[in-house]
Amino acid sequence: MAYVYLAVAIVALVLVGVASVRIAMEYERSIVFRLGRFAGVRGPGLYFLIPLIEVSRRVSLRVETNEIDQQEMITKDSISLLLSAVIFYRIVDARASVIEVRSLVNAVDQFSLTTLRNVVGSCSLDEVLTSREAVTERARKILDEVTENWGVEIQRVEIKQIELPESMKRAMAREAEAIREKRSRVIKAEAELEASANLIEAAKGLSQYPAAIELRRLQMLAEIGAEHNSTLVVTIPQDLLSLARTFGETPDRGGGK
Repeated sequence: MAYVYLAVAIVALVLVGVASVRIAMEYERSIVFRLGRFAGVRGPGLYFLIPLIEVSRRVSLRVETNEIDQQEMITKDSISLLLSAVIFYRIVDARASVIEVRSLVNAVDQFSLTTLRNVVGSCSLDEVLTSREAVTERARKILDEVTENWGVEIQRVEIKQIELPESMKRAMAREAEAIREKRSRVIKAEAELEASANLIEAAKGLSQYPAAIELRRLQMLAEIGAEHNSTLVVTIPQDLLSLARTFGETPDRGGGK
């Protein structure tokens, strides 16, 4: 009988030993409680628990994502918009993430939503649309200050999508069209100013050579006459008539040579 008792005792010890063995992955830590009190952080790798006395809770140290579904928010200038975002965070203190907060995921979710709503409410619509990085960085700093006590590090806050009311989209389209029209008019005015300056320089040069002016006028008449869709009445200067008579090519008033 002694051997039977010994065998039973050995089997019981083996079972207890096997039941007390735990393995934590490289990205995990185990928070151990002994009779309800914090006893330490174990892992990664192999560790042991005292049966019926110690219990553990595993915590992942990998980066987690928390998606904020599309929510209606109001900006500082009373513009309603629909916004969705995503929060990237990781646990840096396994003990605090278990002891300091009851449900870490839910706490981060709710606090992220309220913080983002407050940040958007303190910014104008133009700031939200054109300065997304500044808005998200401000939200990240506010989140990180509070969640640091929970053993959590907020790494990034990203706005996924922003939807505006149709009336606001039309108003912004009209504003963009007006800005483009303003730019086109300014460019056209600058082109007219530059062209007028060039014409002044050209006029100064042509004024020194009267024959050049006549050649330019004849060139313009040739360009206009090439269209063959208009009748032109042209006056010929007296000096050109004298030049034509010299070479015997002066047209008489009756239409003959």
